[in-house]
Amino acid sequence: MAELMIGLPLLPTTVVGSYPVPEWMERLTSDYYRGRMSRAQLDDLHETAIKAALRDQENAGVDIVSDGELRRDNDIDYLLARLPGVELAETVKDFASDYYDVTVPRVLPDTDPTGPALGLADDLAFTRAQTAAPVKFSFTGPFSLARRARNLAYDDRHELALAIARVLNAEARALAAQGAELLQIDEPFLAGYPDQVRGAVEAVNVVTEGVDATWALHVCYGNRYARPLWEGHYDFLFPAVLDARVDQLVLEFARKGDDDLPVIEKFGWDRAIGLGVIDVKSAEVETPDLVATRIRRALDLVPADRLVINPDCGLRHLTGPVARAKLAAMAQGAALVRAEL
Repeated sequence: MAELMIGLPLLPTTVVGSYPVPEWMERLTSDYYRGRMSRAQLDDLHETAIKAALRDQENAGVDIVSDGELRRDNDIDYLLARLPGVELAETVKDFASDYYDVTVPRVLPDTDPTGPALGLADDLAFTRAQTAAPVKFSFTGPFSLARRARNLAYDDRHELALAIARVLNAEARALAAQGAELLQIDEPFLAGYPDQVRGAVEAVNVVTEGVDATWALHVCYGNRYARPLWEGHYDFLFPAVLDARVDQLVLEFARKGDDDLPVIEKFGWDRAIGLGVIDVKSAEVETPDLVATRIRRALDLVPADRLVINPDCGLRHLTGPVARAKLAAMAQGAALVRAEL
């Protein structure tokens, strides 16, 4: 984490991952999944959208940017449907954001002789070529991916998650070779299964094993169609998450309030915190002063050099103008507190 911070201001700002998908882009992407658009046309659409998302983040003052996950039909299928050996009940879907019906009929191969199967390093290479800013690259973690697959090959979902983790580890090694600065594992389903955190952490550690990069772990309460799937408190993560070989926990606090902040101190989390200060489930734009207040409250419990400032979750379900305004307010609020320090 220290190496990533070199050259960045105190309280650096970033995003969680996804960026708004305009209605026209959703429509055109869905045309591809209905067989009405070529792959080359889809690729051109994605690259244009990624360039625009990067400019938006830079213009808002975000320090660590993302490709907006704009190549991905959704957070699950872009990875799960590409795993070697999986089967899809249908290869056509009405809307890009719909989930495939995915089955794992046999044991997944640990290695692919043709190289990493998911192609994530190519995605990162394109993004890094479009910006001089540090890039965060996120992908859905093995626990959440295993929850969405019909398992016919393993004794239980935990064994499936470990197998998926080994595939993701190969991808992470390729991402690191491509120069990845910050890699983030997203586990949006973990809050729904609080009794399974220890197994999820074991799978996370398989993903990060031997990969020389700064690692973040993002855990929220779900963000499907801008609605939480679960409610609760982050104490369910502890003490198991203390064993996670990651450098940063990225958590949501804006929507839920600060009740969970003392949990971080209580259980002795001694690494960085990605502090959610923007509510992505509301179209109301926060003021810079409100963002600054949320940061100041966190500083009572977490040192400034261990805080990274971000939205609660991905921005996918906001409109473009709202997302841009929220990111600008986030950057301005961080700057207000930075000046006080």
